[in-house]
Amino acid sequence: MDLMTGLRRIMAIAPVLAIALLLPPALGGCAPMFFHPTRDLPAPPGLAEGSLEEVFFPSTDGVRLHGWILRPPGPPKGTVLFFHGNSKNLGTHVNAVLWLVREGYLVFTFDYRGYGKSDGTPDIAGVNLDGAAALDRAFHIPRGGGGGVVVVGQSLGGAIATYAVANSPRRLEIKALIVDSAFAGYRRIVRDKLIAGIVSLPFAWPGSWTVEDGYSPERWIGSVAPVPVVVIHGTKDPVVPFSHGERLFRLAGKPKGFWKVEGGGHATALLLPDVRNRLLEFLDSALPPPLKNLPSPH
Repeated sequence: MDLMTGLRRIMAIAPVLAIALLLPPALGGCAPMFFHPTRDLPAPPGLAEGSLEEVFFPSTDGVRLHGWILRPPGPPKGTVLFFHGNSKNLGTHVNAVLWLVREGYLVFTFDYRGYGKSDGTPDIAGVNLDGAAALDRAFHIPRGGGGGVVVVGQSLGGAIATYAVANSPRRLEIKALIVDSAFAGYRRIVRDKLIAGIVSLPFAWPGSWTVEDGYSPERWIGSVAPVPVVVIHGTKDPVVPFSHGERLFRLAGKPKGFWKVEGGGHATALLLPDVRNRLLEFLDSALPPPLKNLPSPH
């Protein structure tokens, strides 16, 4: 075999070798891309006023999940259920919504399976079962204030929250869904990430088709209506392209709103004073006044 013949044969099998070598690390059965949990839980946040309650509850398939209920000092204006992003655990992400406790809201946040103190191992189907269980649990929190439940999800949490709300048997009791920096689809975001790499570009479409897509928010956000939907996305998001937020807004039913954060990054909007003020105004309009004369938690 001469040199040129050998090179031609190598070039002919190169795409097959590339797929074999590149797709497992890039996709890894989805888990490495979508889930980056840690078990070590930071110390619970200090609340100058109010209280923190640690809770355990079963997922839809029986996996034990862990969560925090953060109560304001007085009767809550309502319950905010928070779905966090794909990295670490609830102790890292709670600061995104901790300020809502100071504003009088009860905040319930939880860890998906495999995160923090929750049992199990994360996968796309499993974490969506967890989201459904957490939403059901939010309606059974004692002394929730009677104002209703608002669901807030960031990044991966926005995708899980969308599926949970759309499929909840109590959907019409949910006061609003707020989705911050969420991707439109599991398959779509994998494709975008593969397209971004020069070497992985040829495998973007075939690679993305290996990903479970039935839980993607772009398939479900249209079924959330008539629950109000707010989509928040930064124009400079380096993790989830701004186009994903635009797509989710287009597919959502009315009533809906799109909060474009000019120059904003990934899941940073709730750190901004103007976005926080806008959210407080929205919550005031979405939630009825809290029930009066409720006993304060002990």
